[in-house]
Amino acid sequence: MNTSKNEESNQLEALFLPAVEEIVKRWADGKPPNPSPAATSDKPSGYFRLTNYLLDYLLKNREFPKGVHRMPEGRDRFGTFEPGFVVNFDPIIGDSVLPKA
Repeated sequence: MNTSKNEESNQLEALFLPAVEEIVKRWADGKPPNPSPAATSDKPSGYFRLTNYLLDYLLKNREFPKGVHRMPEGRDRFGTFEPGFVVNFDPIIGDSVLPKA
């Protein structure tokens, strides 16, 4: 990837990140914190995977995902397996607006 594409990607990431954080926060509302004793935040399990998934999706597609998507399996910072999970984006995106690039 050349420097121009990296700069564009970084600019889009900065533009989309507030919307991503708002949507993921809405998804996390009411969910318990990650129960792992190794957890370093009070975020629910899957929070950071969903954040990364949604940001990557927006960078590739320039639009919000619709309907149900399966989040991939993951590993925590110690390499412990974390199962995939399903997210229905329709209710959590709600009336969020994707900033124009």
